[in-house]
Amino acid sequence: MSVYREHGLFFEFWRQFKKNKGALFGMILIIAFVILALFAPFFSPHEPSHLYNDFLRVSPVWTETGSSSYIFGTDDVGRDILSRLIYGARISMSIGLAVVFLAMFVGTLLGLFAGYYGGWIDKIVMRITDIIMALPSILLAIVVVAILGPGLRNAVIAVAIVAIPSFTRIVRASVLSEKEKEYVQASRSLGASSLRTMFKEVLPNCMAPLIVQATLGFSDGILNAAALGFLGLGAQPPTPEWGIMLSDARPFIESSPWMVTLPGVCISVVVLGFNLFGDGLRDALDPRLKGRG
Repeated sequence: MSVYREHGLFFEFWRQFKKNKGALFGMILIIAFVILALFAPFFSPHEPSHLYNDFLRVSPVWTETGSSSYIFGTDDVGRDILSRLIYGARISMSIGLAVVFLAMFVGTLLGLFAGYYGGWIDKIVMRITDIIMALPSILLAIVVVAILGPGLRNAVIAVAIVAIPSFTRIVRASVLSEKEKEYVQASRSLGASSLRTMFKEVLPNCMAPLIVQATLGFSDGILNAAALGFLGLGAQPPTPEWGIMLSDARPFIESSPWMVTLPGVCISVVVLGFNLFGDGLRDALDPRLKGRG
């Protein structure tokens, strides 16, 4: 019976989700970039860091001086831009996944304990959360990276720290709503421990808003990591990361605009895809929004 019930819930979710055409479009964009990231060696026509010294700043193939060997052209040191964009998708997706995993793990624990136990635990957690959220996210990330040192790993840690408060507040709000319901009281009356009640009873009922926030946090993680890379605080050259590609192309924004435009388009499209997908998930998972549109 539980299997049929789960299938029924899934089909109900999918029925609501597919009504949102923007969410479907976002899902297609995400799937396309995930496929590019997973199979980057098969799609990439060249090695992303290989220098073709005789082909510096070659125009894209659709221009008069373009070459079919370099579809999106080459950069100022002769690296194939298409190959770097494809491998950049792998790096950006990995960054987003790492940021969401770290932020959701820590934020969920903090939100669970703050919402369930309340009292001084709740006050300490929420005051720290308020302080972090009062600061501009990119500025806080820059401060953390400045302390830890530039690099991809430290950039992930910095962006994850910035994202933790959002998960904490969402989980806490859900726990405050759920912990007073009858099934939680029944669990307590049967002698279940607080930890078992939190993780076995309360947490599963907080997953819907958590999943939506994870999706939106994915786009924020990619965007903030790209900003750190652009500032030279994230991934370091010659890593094919979109933020670094934007930074390297700044001196050639007028003479070779494709070097700036293409990485910027990739960042914008991925962020748009995750935002559209997250909005669709929110509408489908929130019972108050069902039946609209």
